[in-house]
Amino acid sequence: MTGQGGAAGGTRWLSTEEQHLWLELREFLSGMPRVIDRQLSRDSDVSGGEYAVLAAISEAPAEGVRSGDLAAILAWEKSRVSHLLRRMESKGLVVRCAASADGRGQEISLTEAAWAAVRAAAPGHVGLVRETVFDPLAPAELAQLRASLQKIRAAAVDKGLW
Repeated sequence: MTGQGGAAGGTRWLSTEEQHLWLELREFLSGMPRVIDRQLSRDSDVSGGEYAVLAAISEAPAEGVRSGDLAAILAWEKSRVSHLLRRMESKGLVVRCAASADGRGQEISLTEAAWAAVRAAAPGHVGLVRETVFDPLAPAELAQLRASLQKIRAAAVDKGLW
């Protein structure tokens, strides 16, 4: 709502320009994951969430990564990671075993099928990201976008929302 009823109740309504920007951002936030999921599904039969897990594990040490550490790397709830890992394990993409260092927790590693999925998806994924996010923007715009996103995330963190 824009200014209807003034600032009743202390509500700071969005200006018309802010409302247009918010709607554009909201559409981007809901649309981009669908675009990414379609590309990943087409190239490797994995979802965006699965690819995020595969990419994070692929960059971990050879012995694997603990599921709690994976949740921290992805900034996801542990329950979300656990649920997704169960699904990925049933698809033959990950293997979970007791942590070798202390026997507590689980270390997650990729199967050969997962490595094949990463290799199949990565070129198209990087191409999609480059063509839709980086190529349309000038270097100064990219720097401003990064700074803006960092400020937005910091505001959410400061409020305990992130």
